[in-house]
Amino acid sequence: MNILVSACLLGVNCRYDGTGCLLPVLEELKKKHHLIPVCPEAYGGLATPRPPAEIREGKVINRNGEDVTAQYRKGAGEAWKLARFFDCKAAILKERSPACGYGGIHNGRFDGGMTEGNGVLARLLAEKGIPVLGESETEKIRAL
Repeated sequence: MNILVSACLLGVNCRYDGTGCLLPVLEELKKKHHLIPVCPEAYGGLATPRPPAEIREGKVINRNGEDVTAQYRKGAGEAWKLARFFDCKAAILKERSPACGYGGIHNGRFDGGMTEGNGVLARLLAEKGIPVLGESETEKIRAL
């Protein structure tokens, strides 16, 4: 099975702060499945590192007050192309991210608070019928 995975969870230094966050359970998963790395922010043309961004009133706004919604939508579209091309059956995405968060994202006030909602890519994948898991759902990831 092919699974779309946030590239940062594979250790790629593509997060807003220029770091990655290797998820050890993916070492096990790659023995059974093909993992397809994606970084919607990079695919949308944003630099690494970049100012952190959060979703506020339906728009993705970075800490400098710039609207980067178009870049996030473009990046989500590019990641969706890969998901379709590789016929991905699931996605494992970075939690809380304005691109990849699923079920809970930062609240748009840059105060560390959370709110219900989905990042731009997570929402698109869910709309297209691809199950989305966050990195903390270790048991569900192992069951794939």
